[in-house]
Amino acid sequence: MTGDPQIKGVAPALDRYERLVADLEAAGARYRLIDHAPEGRTDLVSALRGHDVALAAKCLIVMVKAGKKQTRYVLAVVCGDARVDLQAVRALVGGTYVAFAGKDKAEELAGSVSGTVLPFSYHPRLELIADPALLQTPELFFNAARLDRSIALATGDYARLAAPRVAPITAIP
Repeated sequence: MTGDPQIKGVAPALDRYERLVADLEAAGARYRLIDHAPEGRTDLVSALRGHDVALAAKCLIVMVKAGKKQTRYVLAVVCGDARVDLQAVRALVGGTYVAFAGKDKAEELAGSVSGTVLPFSYHPRLELIADPALLQTPELFFNAARLDRSIALATGDYARLAAPRVAPITAIP
């Protein structure tokens, strides 16, 4: 489930929701759609969906620089009640500097607006890393590339389809 939606004739980024649902259907994934009031903040949308915030997949785009000429981007996915440990991400990808990507760059790479970033990478420059704690529950919840609809996805199907690099990237409070 990788590849830039604007490369090699793949559907445009505006169809990210439709592409994800089609991919889930084609793979026989166990999922359900949840309609709700438009919301992109993890804690508030978790309440609208009716689950504990820890079951949400919080997705953040991180920029990692290795020297002056190389920039990498990571889609960091953690439990909804956790924080991304930027230094852990930097160390994992061998960078010298790390920060959250700017909103415009994050939305370009994710193919959706802030608050709707999927825990799947469809862009070749976006490396997917998931914290192992995220994979410990039977089901994950996330906005489905839109503010008014979410997906509850069986965690095993997420791991199989997204194939994230699994590494500890959660900050300890």
